[in-house]
Amino acid sequence: MDINKIRADFPILSQQIYNRPLVYLDNAASTQKPRQVIDAIVKYYEHDNCNIHRGVHYLSVKATEAYEEARREVRQFINAKSTCEIIFTKGATESLNLVASSFGKQYVKAGDEVITSIMEHHSNFVPWQQMCLERGATLRVAGINPQGELDLDELKGMLNGKTRLVALTHVSNVLGTINPVKEIIALAHLHGIPVLIDGAQGVSHLPVDVQEMDCDFYCFSGHKMYAPMGAGVLYGKEKFLEEMPPYQMGGEMIKDVYLDHTTFNELPFKFEAGTPNVGGVMGLHAAILYLNGLGMENIAAYEDQLLKYATEKLSAINDIRFFGTSRHKASLVSFLIGNIHPYDTGMIIDKMGIAVRTGHHCAMPLMDYLKIPGTVRASFAFYNTFEEVDQLVAAIGKAREMLS
Repeated sequence: MDINKIRADFPILSQQIYNRPLVYLDNAASTQKPRQVIDAIVKYYEHDNCNIHRGVHYLSVKATEAYEEARREVRQFINAKSTCEIIFTKGATESLNLVASSFGKQYVKAGDEVITSIMEHHSNFVPWQQMCLERGATLRVAGINPQGELDLDELKGMLNGKTRLVALTHVSNVLGTINPVKEIIALAHLHGIPVLIDGAQGVSHLPVDVQEMDCDFYCFSGHKMYAPMGAGVLYGKEKFLEEMPPYQMGGEMIKDVYLDHTTFNELPFKFEAGTPNVGGVMGLHAAILYLNGLGMENIAAYEDQLLKYATEKLSAINDIRFFGTSRHKASLVSFLIGNIHPYDTGMIIDKMGIAVRTGHHCAMPLMDYLKIPGTVRASFAFYNTFEEVDQLVAAIGKAREMLS
């Protein structure tokens, strides 16, 4: 990949922060947007802006066709069987809440169990926790080993006749661990247990094929894959989505409304109540085209080189402690420097024009498990460079010198 050409596609990367060139290493929180995505959003609002699925005039038809073309592109991107399995949402968080609410109502009762893990983002933990509390079910939490890998033996031991769902992250947003989701899904399916995969940190780094993976649900957010905020996707197998009740009530998700009852629309519209974020979906469509142009395999290979280089360079810093040392990782590093609080480290790094994330990363159960207040997290994208890694290492060295 031509990194200089790629970087030229991202206008924000050319600016300066504190009189220094911006080094953006907070991609696990949100990625930057290429000009192609920005242009697609502007084009929609300048030329095609209209409510969809509800009009016969030119603009409405044109906007509807573009929206449904985006759905077809998403289907191909993750290799879903049908477009009726692609639900547009605000992002992974709404997708997870949708499944927790709707799947919970349909399939989970008192005495049942749901399995998740200690490495989950709050978005894939709290919805299941609250759903279990409401329905009298039990949330079981699988642990990790010292390398930050899921304890598969413990997870296997949790599967039983009461298990109604396994909900796991594809890639940990703190540890970078890439979970062996295909193996876990096959194991759960032997027991007839459906599996949901939170792909918020996976879909922008790795090729995703939901049919090969055989997951029952997969969700992700556009803003973590170079698309706008407020647009995301829930994939679900048709057999589950057909049986699950609607998540929200209102326009578009209905078929007929009478004074005493309502019938609901077909998939996928049953789960898309109200006016959607059409502009955001146009941006998501453009982002997928951009990623396809680079090639997900090429992205994964380059980011893996960045990760290995960063890990080697950072390892030379005295008193550094890494969290997440799995052999199978996505391109992020979480660390602490001695006993320095991560916020203090992050603030000094910021003054050098480098954006990293500090804190618990919406994974407080994991931080309690590790007995730390949080970490400094540097997360890389395909527009980052080896030179930026060197700048990060120098900035950490400066922070260590000042704070220790």
